[in-house]
Amino acid sequence: MTTTWNTDRPWRGIMVATTLPLREDLSVDHDAYAEHVAWLIANGCDGVVPNGSLGEYQTLTDAERAQVVRTAVEAAGDGARVMPGVSAYGSAEARRWAEQAAEAGCGSVLLLPPNTYRADATAVRAHYAEVAGVGIPVVAYNNPFDTKVDLAPDLLARLHGDGDIVAVKEFSGDVRRAYEIAELAPELDLLIGADDVLLELAVAGAVGWIAGYPNAFPTSCAALYRAAVAGDLTTALPLYKSLHSLLRWDSKTEFVQSIKLSMDIAGRTGGPTRPPRHPLTGATEAAVRTATEKAVAAGHR
Repeated sequence: MTTTWNTDRPWRGIMVATTLPLREDLSVDHDAYAEHVAWLIANGCDGVVPNGSLGEYQTLTDAERAQVVRTAVEAAGDGARVMPGVSAYGSAEARRWAEQAAEAGCGSVLLLPPNTYRADATAVRAHYAEVAGVGIPVVAYNNPFDTKVDLAPDLLARLHGDGDIVAVKEFSGDVRRAYEIAELAPELDLLIGADDVLLELAVAGAVGWIAGYPNAFPTSCAALYRAAVAGDLTTALPLYKSLHSLLRWDSKTEFVQSIKLSMDIAGRTGGPTRPPRHPLTGATEAAVRTATEKAVAAGHR
């Protein structure tokens, strides 16, 4: 089974959930975003996932959100390398964002279950069916912490059996689910959804990584992913241990600010975040700063 990006299954490989550069007045810097997308791909990443939580999509206007997708497609050089987040308050709105992604030439989209309503299985299946009706491949995103809706393995198997999803970004942190998903839906692609369980899910058969920390350290993260999915633990395990104090910030509430701060320290432009997120302070800022400086000193880039 290939674990690298390819045009037939463009959701595989390392798809970076991109941060979004904001100017000091908190307007979107689309030129800086284009440069960031091109830089990620030039440094070993396979594609990008704009308009996810890491991209602060909840704070964007419709015009900003649409332009972010168009900017990513142009900068990537191939729309198939772009998997926009299309999550929204309602299924109809999510479908409209999927239509916009298809029109822009994207290869797939990433979709949460309804995220302001504790939908039951029937409602979840209807939600995914609505968006899948656009015809663009849909990657499900299981984040039960934020949505309060758990895409458990049996429900994922139903969604895949319905023909409405091609893969799942698994963010529950429960690595045991990888094996159950493989048993119930063997053709459903498992994508690593949290940076700090990368090695465990790679060993369990993941074929992709929707990643946060490559925003700051793409080369090292690409080397880690490729060694992990190849089963090269001699290479992967030391890299994983060296980076794990950073990778675990991807699973914390302050993940957007943390990754942006790490980018600033690593010589990239992370910059500010829009409210309600505020800059890190105190012990949290110190912990992220220390872990990032340690990674830089170790030669990660």
